[in-house]
Amino acid sequence: MAEVQHTAGRAFDAALIDLDGTLLDTIPDLAFAANAMRVDLGEAPLREDVLATFVGKGIENLVRRTLAANLDGGEVDEDLMQRGLASFRHHYHLVNGDKAQVYDGVLDGLKALRDQGIALAVVTNKPTEFTEPLLARTGLAGFFQVVVCGDTCAKKKPDPMPLLHACERLGVTPGRSLAIGDSINDAVAARAAGCRVLAVPYGYNEGRDVRTLDVDGIVASLLDAARWAADPSAVPAS
Repeated sequence: MAEVQHTAGRAFDAALIDLDGTLLDTIPDLAFAANAMRVDLGEAPLREDVLATFVGKGIENLVRRTLAANLDGGEVDEDLMQRGLASFRHHYHLVNGDKAQVYDGVLDGLKALRDQGIALAVVTNKPTEFTEPLLARTGLAGFFQVVVCGDTCAKKKPDPMPLLHACERLGVTPGRSLAIGDSINDAVAARAAGCRVLAVPYGYNEGRDVRTLDVDGIVASLLDAARWAADPSAVPAS
């Protein structure tokens, strides 16, 4: 377990950052794999913007929603679900990171948070088998002391367990940790864990307006999140 030394005058000891829709735009690769799965199973492809609303709560939910072609997931036969998961994993392994893009402000934001002495963790619902190669391929892996994936804990976000696990591994308290994400899953998990939370407006959020989230602020970029973290009382967040 990493130990983060508390520094007087610093508002936060750790930043717990979501991956898809916060650090990286991964929709092109996810949509390709999801549609390849549908074709494998004899179904027509879906529009990328529709598939973007299905992202959140892990790959199982993405596959179920894609098979049902709706956000609720509907009633998907278990055998079909298992075939879908196997197909999706196969195709996503082939393209993971091919078209993923680091969002503007992410690199500068991560550097600014690190320069403040804030420990950094990724907390994502994406499985380890995809998360670690993606972080390495996009050049982000070296920023993070801890990576908590969708299969690291018994539960995923919006449950607080992954955030609490990240805090424990970093040796910090949730009350001195800042969660940064793009969706209701991040907001609900952070509130339940006792963390402060910021949202970025450019992510996925399952098709919902980010302004409806219960967060401490909405920031245009990760760099703005770092500025807010430096002094939450001085930098306004919308």
